[in-house]
Parts: sequence; C-alpha cells; structure tokens
Amino acid sequence: MDKIIVAIGGGSLKEKTTAKIDAYIASLAKKRAGERRAVGLFIGTASHDSMPYFNTFRKTYTSDYDIKADCVLSVYGEMNDEKIKSKFEKADLIYIGGGDTLFMLEFWQKKELLNQVIEAYNRGVIIAGLSAGAICWFEKMYTDSQYFNGENDFSYSIHHGLKHIKGICCPHFNEREQDFCNEFANSDLKLGWGIENDCAIEFVNGEFSKTISAGGKAYKFLKNDENIKKILL
Repeated sequence: MDKIIVAIGGGSLKEKTTAKIDAYIASLAKKRAGERRAVGLFIGTASHDSMPYFNTFRKTYTSDYDIKADCVLSVYGEMNDEKIKSKFEKADLIYIGGGDTLFMLEFWQKKELLNQVIEAYNRGVIIAGLSAGAICWFEKMYTDSQYFNGENDFSYSIHHGLKHIKGICCPHFNEREQDFCNEFANSDLKLGWGIENDCAIEFVNGEFSKTISAGGKAYKFLKNDENIKKILL
C-alpha cells in the first residue's frame, strides 16, 4: 500500500482558507476506508493539545466531509498508552497540527508516540500535517520553535526532521522566502522545498506526487556548486 504524506505550508482551518486541500485529504481518507465511515485522528502535540484547535478540525472534517473525528490527548497525561494505540489502529487519516515542532518531536520520542505515528504511516494511513505537522517528515526542517520558547521573534533555524522525505522544508514560505533562501544558500543542503500558506505538496512513498493549491504556491530548490535553481511546482 502506498505511503502518503500531504504537507501543508500553512493556512487556517477555522477560516477555511485550506478548504480545497482539506477536501482532497478527506477524499484520500474515504478511499482508504472503503465502505466504512472514514476516521480522522487529530494530533495536536505541537499546540500542547489545544482543544479549540481539535474542535475546529472536528467541525471541518465531520461537518464538511463526513469524517468521524477523534484526537490523541497525551501532553497532560489524559490518555493511557493502550487507549492511544487503539485510536491509531482505527484511523484512516492522521492530521498533525501546527505549533512548536521541536517540542512535538521531543515529546513524541519521550512518550513513544513517534513509533505509533511511524507505524501508521508505514501501514498506509493517510498522513496530513500543517506547518509543524508538515515539516517534521523531511530530513531537515526550517522551524520557528524558538518563538514558542520566547527566545526570538519568529526567528527560524534549521533542525533535523524524521527523514522520510529528502531535503529541507520551509513552511509559510510566502512569509519567509528571503530568510530561507539565504540559509539554504549558506548550507551544505542540495534539495529544498518551500510551501506557501494555503498550499500543500503530496508525497507518495517519499517522492513528489503533486501540488494542491488553495491559493498558495510551492517550490522546489536544487543546488549545485554553481547556482541554485528554483522550480515552481
């Protein structure tokens, strides 16, 4: 079974700016579920399990797309491991919300949630993620986690990701293009992805498949010894 990741650069579920992308994600989940009602599992670790965020996901995916919505609550110890595992086993779609990327990955590793996420991906559960939930799948991430820790005002830096997609990914690319391009040029990286708000890139088995736009754009960057090539996807 194909392993699918839909990486969303940014946007607002609440304001429905990503509606075209969400409709596509829902269609993938329904295809996987077949005759069953599809189940979408929201993981809000990066936002410290924000319930308003989950409620927005539930309202969108249940009301608009008839996906049964559920969530994993782990940051404050609300759910035990057995309950969380059962939720993963039922999911046709895992939607990973935005927020503090580094906190999310560190917490996943500490609480063994990472294994659940990776196992779901490997068995063909549709993976969708916005911002933090998108960039974590790449070899490297261009993340603003320092902002969430009060260190800088929206300052981005490069960190290691989960390495299931080659290259480095920058979310909110329309807001960070110049910063990212400068960092990319001065790094030893050869492949980069820039995803604007209200745009997503689908990867199938780790390879680029298509762009899904709700108004934004996505770019691929290739660097050799002489220059950097920017490709509109």
